[in-house]
Amino acid sequence: MPLRMRISRRRCGASWRNAVAFSADFLAWVLEQLEYVQRVTSRRMFGGVGIYSSDRFFALIDEETVYFKVDDSNRAAFESRGMRPFRPFKDRPEYSMGYYEVPADVIEDRDELAAWARDAIAVAGRSVARRPRARRGGPVQRKPKVARQRRQ
Repeated sequence: MPLRMRISRRRCGASWRNAVAFSADFLAWVLEQLEYVQRVTSRRMFGGVGIYSSDRFFALIDEETVYFKVDDSNRAAFESRGMRPFRPFKDRPEYSMGYYEVPADVIEDRDELAAWARDAIAVAGRSVARRPRARRGGPVQRKPKVARQRRQ
Protein backbone atom coordinates (compact mmCIF):
# COMPACT_ATOMS: atom_id res chain seq x y z
CA MET A 1 0.00 0.00 0.00
CA PRO A 2 1.42 3.43 -0.91
CA LEU A 3 2.64 5.59 1.95
CA ARG A 4 0.25 8.41 1.00
CA MET A 5 -2.76 6.07 1.38
CA ARG A 6 -1.54 4.83 4.77
CA ILE A 7 -1.10 8.41 6.02
CA SER A 8 -4.57 9.38 4.77
CA ARG A 9 -6.12 6.39 6.50
CA ARG A 10 -4.42 7.25 9.77
CA ARG A 11 -5.57 10.88 9.65
CA CYS A 12 -9.18 10.00 8.81
CA GLY A 13 -9.42 7.09 11.19
CA ALA A 14 -12.25 4.64 10.54
CA SER A 15 -14.13 7.08 8.30
CA TRP A 16 -11.56 7.06 5.46
CA ARG A 17 -13.83 4.84 3.35
CA ASN A 18 -16.60 7.47 3.51
CA ALA A 19 -14.31 10.33 2.47
CA VAL A 20 -15.24 10.09 -1.23
CA ALA A 21 -17.38 13.11 -2.14
CA PHE A 22 -19.39 11.37 -4.88
CA SER A 23 -20.64 7.92 -5.78
CA ALA A 24 -19.64 5.94 -8.85
CA ASP A 25 -23.32 5.48 -9.73
CA PHE A 26 -23.94 9.24 -9.67
CA LEU A 27 -20.88 9.87 -11.84
CA ALA A 28 -22.00 7.23 -14.35
CA TRP A 29 -25.47 8.79 -14.51
CA VAL A 30 -24.10 12.32 -15.05
CA LEU A 31 -21.78 11.10 -17.82
CA GLU A 32 -24.72 9.30 -19.41
CA GLN A 33 -26.77 12.52 -19.26
CA LEU A 34 -23.89 14.30 -21.03
CA GLU A 35 -23.93 11.89 -23.97
CA TYR A 36 -24.93 14.69 -26.39
CA VAL A 37 -21.68 16.54 -25.59
CA GLN A 38 -18.64 15.45 -27.58
CA ARG A 39 -15.58 13.74 -26.07
CA VAL A 40 -16.58 13.89 -22.39
CA THR A 41 -14.19 12.31 -19.92
CA SER A 42 -13.79 12.43 -16.15
CA ARG A 43 -10.83 12.43 -13.78
CA ARG A 44 -10.70 12.11 -10.02
CA MET A 45 -9.36 15.18 -8.27
CA PHE A 46 -9.27 16.42 -4.68
CA GLY A 47 -11.99 14.06 -3.48
CA GLY A 48 -14.32 14.94 -6.36
CA VAL A 49 -14.36 14.56 -10.11
CA GLY A 50 -13.35 16.90 -12.92
CA ILE A 51 -15.30 16.63 -16.18
CA TYR A 52 -13.61 17.50 -19.46
CA SER A 53 -14.64 17.91 -23.07
CA SER A 54 -11.47 17.23 -25.04
CA ASP A 55 -8.92 19.16 -22.99
CA ARG A 56 -11.33 21.75 -21.53
CA PHE A 57 -12.17 21.40 -17.85
CA PHE A 58 -15.78 22.62 -17.82
CA ALA A 59 -17.48 20.89 -14.88
CA LEU A 60 -16.89 19.23 -11.55
CA ILE A 61 -18.75 16.99 -9.16
CA ASP A 62 -18.44 17.43 -5.42
CA GLU A 63 -20.71 15.90 -2.79
CA GLU A 64 -23.09 14.59 -5.47
CA THR A 65 -23.57 18.10 -6.91
CA VAL A 66 -22.67 19.07 -10.48
CA TYR A 67 -21.07 22.47 -11.09
CA PHE A 68 -20.42 24.13 -14.47
CA LYS A 69 -17.80 26.74 -15.37
CA VAL A 70 -19.21 30.28 -15.55
CA ASP A 71 -18.22 33.80 -16.48
CA ASP A 72 -20.17 36.99 -17.17
CA SER A 73 -21.74 35.46 -20.29
CA ASN A 74 -23.66 32.68 -18.50
CA ARG A 75 -23.59 33.47 -14.75
CA ALA A 76 -27.01 35.19 -14.84
CA ALA A 77 -28.72 31.96 -15.97
CA PHE A 78 -27.42 30.20 -12.85
CA GLU A 79 -28.14 33.06 -10.45
CA SER A 80 -31.68 33.57 -11.79
CA ARG A 81 -32.40 29.93 -10.86
CA GLY A 82 -31.02 30.46 -7.33
CA MET A 83 -27.93 28.31 -7.88
CA ARG A 84 -24.90 28.75 -5.62
CA PRO A 85 -21.22 29.00 -6.52
CA PHE A 86 -18.84 26.16 -5.74
CA ARG A 87 -17.05 26.86 -2.46
CA PRO A 88 -14.24 24.34 -1.94
CA PHE A 89 -13.36 25.38 1.61
CA LYS A 90 -16.05 25.11 4.27
CA ASP A 91 -14.05 27.27 6.67
CA ARG A 92 -13.63 30.05 4.05
CA PRO A 93 -17.13 30.71 2.64
CA GLU A 94 -16.01 33.97 1.02
CA TYR A 95 -13.72 32.01 -1.32
CA SER A 96 -15.42 30.65 -4.43
CA MET A 97 -14.31 29.51 -7.84
CA GLY A 98 -15.78 30.14 -11.29
CA TYR A 99 -18.23 27.22 -11.06
CA TYR A 100 -21.94 27.25 -10.24
CA GLU A 101 -24.32 24.47 -9.24
CA VAL A 102 -26.37 23.10 -12.15
CA PRO A 103 -30.17 22.98 -11.55
CA ALA A 104 -31.54 19.45 -11.06
CA ASP A 105 -34.16 19.84 -13.81
CA VAL A 106 -31.41 20.80 -16.26
CA ILE A 107 -29.40 17.68 -15.38
CA GLU A 108 -32.45 15.50 -15.94
CA ASP A 109 -33.11 16.92 -19.45
CA ARG A 110 -30.28 15.75 -21.75
CA ASP A 111 -30.97 18.33 -24.45
CA GLU A 112 -31.00 21.26 -22.05
CA LEU A 113 -27.99 19.89 -20.17
CA ALA A 114 -26.06 19.67 -23.44
CA ALA A 115 -26.85 23.34 -24.19
CA TRP A 116 -25.71 24.45 -20.73
CA ALA A 117 -22.61 22.25 -21.03
CA ARG A 118 -21.68 23.79 -24.40
CA ASP A 119 -21.84 27.25 -22.80
CA ALA A 120 -19.60 26.04 -19.95
CA ILE A 121 -17.16 24.50 -22.46
CA ALA A 122 -17.00 27.82 -24.32
CA VAL A 123 -16.28 29.60 -21.02
CA ALA A 124 -13.51 27.10 -20.26
CA GLY A 125 -12.04 27.71 -23.71
CA ARG A 126 -12.04 31.48 -23.18
CA SER A 127 -10.41 31.18 -19.75
CA VAL A 128 -7.62 29.01 -21.18
CA ALA A 129 -7.07 31.49 -24.02
CA ARG A 130 -6.78 34.40 -21.58
CA ARG A 131 -4.24 32.69 -19.34
CA PRO A 132 -0.61 33.18 -20.42
CA ARG A 133 1.25 29.95 -20.95
CA ALA A 134 3.76 29.22 -18.25
CA ARG A 135 7.20 28.08 -19.25
CA ARG A 136 8.37 24.87 -17.75
CA GLY A 137 10.50 25.56 -14.73
CA GLY A 138 9.52 29.22 -14.71
CA PRO A 139 11.34 32.14 -16.25
CA VAL A 140 15.09 31.90 -16.53
CA GLN A 141 16.88 34.44 -14.40
CA ARG A 142 20.27 35.30 -15.81
CA LYS A 143 22.89 37.23 -13.95
CA PRO A 144 24.17 40.30 -15.74
CA LYS A 145 27.66 39.87 -17.09
CA VAL A 146 30.27 41.82 -15.25
CA ALA A 147 33.53 42.65 -16.91
CA ARG A 148 36.42 40.98 -15.09
CA GLN A 149 39.51 42.90 -14.30
CA ARG A 150 42.75 41.29 -15.39
CA ARG A 151 45.35 40.46 -12.82
CA GLN A 152 48.72 41.90 -13.41
